[in-house]
Amino acid sequence: MDGRRAGIPRRMTSTSDPQQAEPTPPFPAQEQDPPGREADMQPLADHGEHTYVGHDRLRDKVALITGADSGIGRAVALAFAREGADILCSYWKEDEDEDAAETKQLVEEAGRRCLTVPGDIGDHDHSRSLVQQAVNELGRLDVLVNNAAYQMAYDSFLDIPHEEIDFVFRTNIIAMFHLCQAAVPVMEPGSTIINTTSIQAADPTPSLLHYATTKGAISTFTKGLAQEVAERGIRVNAVAPGPIWTPLVAMSFPAEKNAHFGADTPLGRPGQPGELAPLYVFLATDDSRYISGEVIGATGGKPLH
Repeated sequence: MDGRRAGIPRRMTSTSDPQQAEPTPPFPAQEQDPPGREADMQPLADHGEHTYVGHDRLRDKVALITGADSGIGRAVALAFAREGADILCSYWKEDEDEDAAETKQLVEEAGRRCLTVPGDIGDHDHSRSLVQQAVNELGRLDVLVNNAAYQMAYDSFLDIPHEEIDFVFRTNIIAMFHLCQAAVPVMEPGSTIINTTSIQAADPTPSLLHYATTKGAISTFTKGLAQEVAERGIRVNAVAPGPIWTPLVAMSFPAEKNAHFGADTPLGRPGQPGELAPLYVFLATDDSRYISGEVIGATGGKPLH
């Protein structure tokens, strides 16, 4: 894995220039078929493999992370493992087995256990079974990260197939209801739920209207659920990424757009998954114990209106 990443310079230090700390566009023009693969990205994404250092802040906790095979989910799984957590890595389908295996390797290299479970989280029974599997095989559930999502760009919202609208809503927001309804009853006080929303919730792009609409719903869901489960000692927050370099991007947009992805941010580049992982760690630990119902942006300088 180290060899695969040798072509990407790691310049991140406590004083690094955020404009130059990670690869900047233009990138090679590229696009992928769904669901996208990490190995085919140019440049390869940075999940914190060489930079994230854990400090035992999640020692012996158990986290269920959806979409953990790649992108932000992989970076969060890596960081949580290095903080001492065991991971259930949920992912969509067998096409992503290779990426899921790499996530499992990263978690196990950190000395933690990792279950990799494919399946459609939009299916009620599958979502509930993920929670039960975490409890049965890993012993408990302390952190639920609702991260999995699907998007695809279209020239007009009139072109979005009705089947895809249904699928995007089932995957991006309805699955959160299923997962949280299963998780909350088995979570102890001090547990946390972290949802991945998006800058699209505040600044929707018409070509991604079905995706953007679900992200707006996730922000509302986060704020409402936080109020109900507070009496159980459970906190709920959300992270709102801006343009982040993941396989979801490579499969969603045409090649030329991917070549300049993230160049329109004030920092002039896309974020890397590993740059978001510390925020998820913060929200999962007691460092944020008085924060609940919040949506926190990581957007490269784009405002969350």
